[in-house]
Amino acid sequence: MNKTPKILHVSTPKSWRGGEQQIAYLYEELAQIGIEQYILCAKGGELAKRGKAKKWNIIESRKRAAIDPFFSFSIKRISRLKNIDIIHVHDSHAHTFAMISSSIWRNNIPIVVSRRVDFPISNSSIKKYNHKNIKRILCVSDAIKAITATKIVDQSILKTIYSGIDLERFHSVNQPMDVLRTEFNIAANIPLIGNVAAIAPHKDYFTFIDTAEEVIKRGLNAKFIIIGTGPLELEIKEYCLMKGLSDHIIFTGFRSDIPTILPELDLFLITSETEGLGTSVIDAFACRVPVVATRAGGIPELVHHEKTGLLADIKDPVGLANQIELILNSASLQAQIIKGQQEILPLFTKTETAKKTLQEYLAVLEQEQPNHYD
Repeated sequence: MNKTPKILHVSTPKSWRGGEQQIAYLYEELAQIGIEQYILCAKGGELAKRGKAKKWNIIESRKRAAIDPFFSFSIKRISRLKNIDIIHVHDSHAHTFAMISSSIWRNNIPIVVSRRVDFPISNSSIKKYNHKNIKRILCVSDAIKAITATKIVDQSILKTIYSGIDLERFHSVNQPMDVLRTEFNIAANIPLIGNVAAIAPHKDYFTFIDTAEEVIKRGLNAKFIIIGTGPLELEIKEYCLMKGLSDHIIFTGFRSDIPTILPELDLFLITSETEGLGTSVIDAFACRVPVVATRAGGIPELVHHEKTGLLADIKDPVGLANQIELILNSASLQAQIIKGQQEILPLFTKTETAKKTLQEYLAVLEQEQPNHYD
């Protein structure tokens, strides 16, 4: 297959989170090598705004409902107008709209699905994932692939492609700049333990707070930094207050200076209950920050116990506190873990993700008939 494929990405959220960042990285990387792409996304959403500012091929459409025939028809119209070869859907609603486009509007373009969530496919969605036009399901980790596989008839369409990060974001920061210590008046000898994530249910910040409580009980004078905002922010702040930990836990809110402040952390603590992969962990690797994490979803594919970080069970604050104590008290373990992080980091870059995604696009087209529109 010598043809350069034309790709239509479909994304429906108005917000900007990890999935939207991965679309942006993929678009930019493929554009650099001459792949023609279009992004159909929610009108007025963050992806549309940022994409238009960068002069990407953005096409906006209003999403009126979870099942919207008008949005679905836009997929068919763009596919014909732009002579699209592959439709890549990046979220569940986008997947549904592509299925409607196939079933109602007879749009027979091959579909590639990105799957990032670590819960099983519901019985009501089995047909959607086994539709004849679905040619690949790209899972962000082997854990997600295994969970997804239980409901997929043709296992050959399942592929693991890890999400990647932009290493250049962190290259300009050669050493910690003490922004957090200055801003929040934290002494140099106090360890900083933090996380960067939306304050959302699956991140399980209740366990983060419980772990902080356990560490403080043991006499470790540390500051715990929660970087981000989210729907549970008020509830987590109230939980922190109830525990009497306000002097030990800092909520920074949203920050645009992550590449500057992340290297300041002495330890990155992620207590997620579910996690597709955990790109914030990769960011910590890039900043040479040791990681303690739960065994949620794809995290163990990044955090290899005692090699690239330390692991504990989900909802186990005592186990997490044990690992925090272990790593903060051993300079040799810290050095061993940072060395291990750097060895696997090249596997988790946006360039690697785009390269493997393009390989799957080309493989799909190789197996398809030349004319998708018959």
